Amino acid sequence: MAGQRLALRGKRVWITGHHGMVGSALLRRLEREDCTLLTAGRSAVDLTCQAATQAWMERERPEIVFAAAARVGGIVANATYPADFLYENLMITANVIHGAYRTGVEKLLYLGSSCIYPRDAVQPIRENQLLNGPLEKTNEAYAIAKIAGVKLVETYARQYGCRFVSVMPTNLYGPNDNFDLETSHVLPALIRRIHEAKLQGQPVVTLWGSGRPRREFLHVDDLAGACVTVMEGYDQPTPINIGAGSDLTIVELAALIAEIVGYEGVFSFDSSRPDGTPRKLLDVSEITSLGWSPTIGLAEGIRTTFEYWLAIEAVSAAHLSAFQVRPMMTAIG
Repeated sequence: MAGQRLALRGKRVWITGHHGMVGSALLRRLEREDCTLLTAGRSAVDLTCQAATQAWMERERPEIVFAAAARVGGIVANATYPADFLYENLMITANVIHGAYRTGVEKLLYLGSSCIYPRDAVQPIRENQLLNGPLEKTNEAYAIAKIAGVKLVETYARQYGCRFVSVMPTNLYGPNDNFDLETSHVLPALIRRIHEAKLQGQPVVTLWGSGRPRREFLHVDDLAGACVTVMEGYDQPTPINIGAGSDLTIVELAALIAEIVGYEGVFSFDSSRPDGTPRKLLDVSEITSLGWSPTIGLAEGIRTTFEYWLAIEAVSAAHLSAFQVRPMMTAIG
């Protein structure tokens, strides 16, 4: 449901987590607006500390907040560090939302996650399915923290009249994604594994699980555009989904990445590894009713994300080479 229009022009806009994939995409998008952008890295403010968060907000006085800071990761990271995922995300979320209330922030947008929905939710998933069934065990801790954020938004709006909203993005990818094989999500992990298999001449790439789960993927720059649309024209404290509106199996995703990367091998499956949620496709009728729709196709988005990662890897290799060579040159000199 659309609400009173909000103009970002001239406002002090704080993006939490601006170094992350979502935060950096919001920063790129909001640079096109005539507003003052506020950012603060971990050295400037520890968002897990209420006193530090409150002091920073009282000093900088943001009028608009995009709450994108979070500890994130894939199945391995969530399974290995569930306490860290639950604690850190609970603290960050509570401190930012409570601080926004106490400092009189005009409007706050909270970035949730589609993992908040039940494991066996009816597809496509409508917003009203929240808390209608058990969560997926492999990311339960993260999901609980995100659900707490959604409920904080709703309760602060109801009790204090705060103009707070929350969005539930689907699986995201794009620039600034995490490509570490131990902690990354499925799409960047597959890009790296398939590319490295090509370079090493490996004839087979093993996929976790059966390859049958279906997933929806949205480029993070499309998400940033949707967040601006919601911030400017949506006022309901209940969550609103943001997704691409279509999904594919993990096998189909791997095949698409292989085509883009130029890998000609085959895939095998490790059935001892978890599949996670069988399917996760969001109903995006609410966000599309506001006039938003994604503009970056999956193939195009994967291609540009792959090129981004190759460029980052090349820079890292050049820096490592310079570091290794410099001591020898100094000694010779």
